[in-house]
Amino acid sequence: MSGRPDRLARWHGIPPGYTDAHGMRRRVPAASRRALLAALGVDPNGAAPDTPAPERTLTAGAARCFVPEWLEGAPAWGLFCQLYELRSGRNWGIGDFRDLADLAGIAGQAGADFLGVNPLHALFLAAPDRCSPFAPSHRSFLNPLYIAVDEVPGAGAPPDLTAARETDRVDYCRVGALKAAALREIFARAPFADDAARADHDDFVQERGSALYHHALFEALSGDRVRAGQGAGWHGWPEEYRSPQTAAVDAFAGRQGDDIAFHIWLQWIADRQLARAQKAARAAGMRIGLYLDLAVGAAPDGSSSWSGQTMLRGVRVGAPPDLFQTGGQDWGLAAPSPEALEAQDFAPFRAMIRAQLAHAGALRVDHAMGLWQLFLIPDGVSAREGGYLRYPTRDMLRVLAEESHKARAIIVGEDLGSVPRGFRAVMAQARVLSYRLLYFEQTERGFLPPRRYPESALACLSTHDLPTLADWWQGHDIAQRERFGLVDPETSAGHREDRQRERTDLVAALQKAGVLDHAPANGADLPPEILCAAHLFMARTPSLLAVARLADLVGPQAATNIPGTSEEEYPNWQLRSPTAIEDLRANVTFQKVAGLLSQARPRFR
Repeated sequence: MSGRPDRLARWHGIPPGYTDAHGMRRRVPAASRRALLAALGVDPNGAAPDTPAPERTLTAGAARCFVPEWLEGAPAWGLFCQLYELRSGRNWGIGDFRDLADLAGIAGQAGADFLGVNPLHALFLAAPDRCSPFAPSHRSFLNPLYIAVDEVPGAGAPPDLTAARETDRVDYCRVGALKAAALREIFARAPFADDAARADHDDFVQERGSALYHHALFEALSGDRVRAGQGAGWHGWPEEYRSPQTAAVDAFAGRQGDDIAFHIWLQWIADRQLARAQKAARAAGMRIGLYLDLAVGAAPDGSSSWSGQTMLRGVRVGAPPDLFQTGGQDWGLAAPSPEALEAQDFAPFRAMIRAQLAHAGALRVDHAMGLWQLFLIPDGVSAREGGYLRYPTRDMLRVLAEESHKARAIIVGEDLGSVPRGFRAVMAQARVLSYRLLYFEQTERGFLPPRRYPESALACLSTHDLPTLADWWQGHDIAQRERFGLVDPETSAGHREDRQRERTDLVAALQKAGVLDHAPANGADLPPEILCAAHLFMARTPSLLAVARLADLVGPQAATNIPGTSEEEYPNWQLRSPTAIEDLRANVTFQKVAGLLSQARPRFR
């Protein structure tokens, strides 16, 4: 990367300070600023460039993402779930692409127009316990653990799955071992059902090109290094394996061609099963279909950084201190290099977006502020000492809009947390839908009425990093943040007082909106009528999309993920639904909420 400050100043910079989400001015420590500049390849002791102001508006001719005309006349509703949490009588202890297709059919028949899921990105097959979907190895490829093995032609009788199916948590190591063994057996015996399947596989390989080969090479090498006791990520490997352009890696590839071919085959199988899920969604009447999720960054020791996918080294993505995380957040993710993206005319970014939209009608961009700036933390310091790096917003939005129109897919930007001034206006002009949560849409006067929600938005109760409505009502999230030391006891006491007031305010807002007759605000458990009323409240907003979270309807009630906790503290990304997919049609709460949403948002008006 060029070390010229004037080059850096063309489109991004490290400001000496910033304003957080609460309007407080914070300074970036000088040492952290020097470390950030060094990570960017800029001489930290050189002359500081003139930092350009962020783009506050786009020009009249700026690119705009795809939004179908019919949506403005008939706003849609959908369902959202964590794919791994799905329980069924046929899966292997983890939700899979067949479950996704089956749930799409059920939701579509119930009136939903889209089905959202967590990021499906490739993780580390050799280390299944690295299970966070938001810390992927590579965002352009898929997680093979979601393959429905029984749907692969040539699959034999499954092993004993009793233990895997009965658990309340996904046992990733058990599931990974079972699926890897079964898939390797199919691949060794008969990887293709017929000549047409082989030709389809070859077309897929040709289309995905060298990026697919390098990812498969990484996965094969990762498995080999795990067996050698060096870990799945390349940071723990000997120097000769830390880049694909070495003699040692070339020699490995020559010896392990079959293993590399196996990982390529897995990506083909996963891609085709995901495509079938999208077809099932559309066949069930969904006007949008699958609503996928793009993680904000990638694991720093994963496939994308190993293969040279424009990732910065020496810094990690996180978030500054706020009311929920007084010490800030360190997400431990690698960030893309703005200059490297520009040098390649944003080809890696384009390829990543195209991969996400290949089998989707909508895409959620996690932490969409990453199109504008990212909060980076230099190695060796805490999140309190990070600073912002600006990104080429206009060019990234241009690419996003172009791919959105090619795929005829809606783009939703998750704009929660520290939102820069002017950011939402720019996203609205680019037709990137905002992301509005009931919990956050309130002032000192109470919850905003439905009419105050923007039209260009997706409205919902909560998301994977926030409690279900039942947990919110009971204050479990407040207790957990205090328990894990994320906030101090004094702050938690204030949060408990606020929550009691919020419960009263929510009931008042639901009654004022005409969706609730009467319900107590001081009961220990969430009244079912409030759950239904809250969903109807969201459905009556003018927002183009409204979504119900499956966990709110049928469980699991407990938190999906508690940011800032480790796997030793809390089972993040592991909890399974207590309700099987096959039982949804008979589930009273599911059918009641689906009926209310369909009445408020019919497909045709």
